[in-house]
Amino acid sequence: MLQVNYLRQHTQLAKDKLAIKHFSNVDLVDQVIAMDDQRKRLQANFDDLQSKVNAASKEIGNHMAKGEKEQAEAIKQNVGAWKLALEPLKVEMAEVEQQLQNLIVQLPNLPHDLVPKGKTPEENEVVKQAGTTPVLPAGALAHWDLIKKYNLVDFETGAKITGSGFPLYIGKGAKFQRILSQYFLDFNTAAGYTEYIPPYMVNAASAFATGQLPDKEGQMYHATEDDFYLIPTAEVPVTNVFRDTILKDSDLPIKMTAYSPCFRREAGSFGKEVRGLNRVHQFEKVEIIQIVHPDKSDDTLNEMVAHVENLLISLGLQYRILRLCGGDMGFASAITYDFEVYSAAQEKWLEVSSVSNFNNYQTYRMKCRFKDQEGKTQFTHSLNGSSLALPRIYAAIVENYQTETGINLPEVLVPYFGAKQLV
Repeated sequence: MLQVNYLRQHTQLAKDKLAIKHFSNVDLVDQVIAMDDQRKRLQANFDDLQSKVNAASKEIGNHMAKGEKEQAEAIKQNVGAWKLALEPLKVEMAEVEQQLQNLIVQLPNLPHDLVPKGKTPEENEVVKQAGTTPVLPAGALAHWDLIKKYNLVDFETGAKITGSGFPLYIGKGAKFQRILSQYFLDFNTAAGYTEYIPPYMVNAASAFATGQLPDKEGQMYHATEDDFYLIPTAEVPVTNVFRDTILKDSDLPIKMTAYSPCFRREAGSFGKEVRGLNRVHQFEKVEIIQIVHPDKSDDTLNEMVAHVENLLISLGLQYRILRLCGGDMGFASAITYDFEVYSAAQEKWLEVSSVSNFNNYQTYRMKCRFKDQEGKTQFTHSLNGSSLALPRIYAAIVENYQTETGINLPEVLVPYFGAKQLV
């Protein structure tokens, strides 16, 4: 969440940056400042009345001590009137404070200076591309045909059990899914990340803290009876581990990783490429999250990007890294790098990871702070990334490692699977 003082001190800059994100209502900045002005006026009136009450109460005590009851009673009448005036002021202040909060949470995070201008995915900036395109055998199949041919994933039965977009993994297909998660977790913990197993549902406060609410209500599955949300990513519960916490400078950085199922309604995705594992409502993902000193967040972002890149290199996949343009970025992100792997069978790039720096947008919402070496309390910065999302990695490996006689495995996965071939 943006801070009013920043908007007040950098009004035009904030508007210019919001325009880079193609946020349509930049005048909301002025509305926030005007509402804060009203809040300040009410607070000043309240403080003035309260000061009069305090001073008069002291004066009453002095008169009573001297036995001057008449003078004390005269002042008491004024105190009574002032106290009566305080009550509606309290109510009005609470209403204005809530209105201010309702306005400011509608503002997305401001983009980093490195974020390119642009509105559509086609305007994202390719910052790196590496690896070689695999040469597939004649008659190579897309993953949706391969998983059906070898009975690895059953979409029809998944749809019968739940609905479209809920795959059922079977036999070696299920084992492959499991060992991918284990390899990703091992890769992350070897780099110093602590593993967590979080709850797979969160309350509204947790969803608000990481920016899912009020921006993404329509994308999350909502258990209305208990007002819980099925998580769209492990980022939400794991980042909230440190909600309402004051850390020590020496605690930072905090590096966390977690496997979880993820649930997304994908509302509004009709018309996009949704075949097979390219877009599903339930999938598995391994996430990395860092809580860091604000001076370190840019360097940490580069470190996390390099970490995900090395993970893709270890899988032998052709990949590219994109810096997202303002119009294609998430609501809470200040800067995001997407990773895509090339699917030779589909002849297209598939997104498999996003690595983002949120600066203090999330940590301000969730009140995650630290005391620096001088004892001053500051907000931490938060970052997260997919390391990795499984469906499209699964699809890319199955497609790119297919042979005329089966499907090979990347070398690093052989010890996990116990064989050189998936099938």
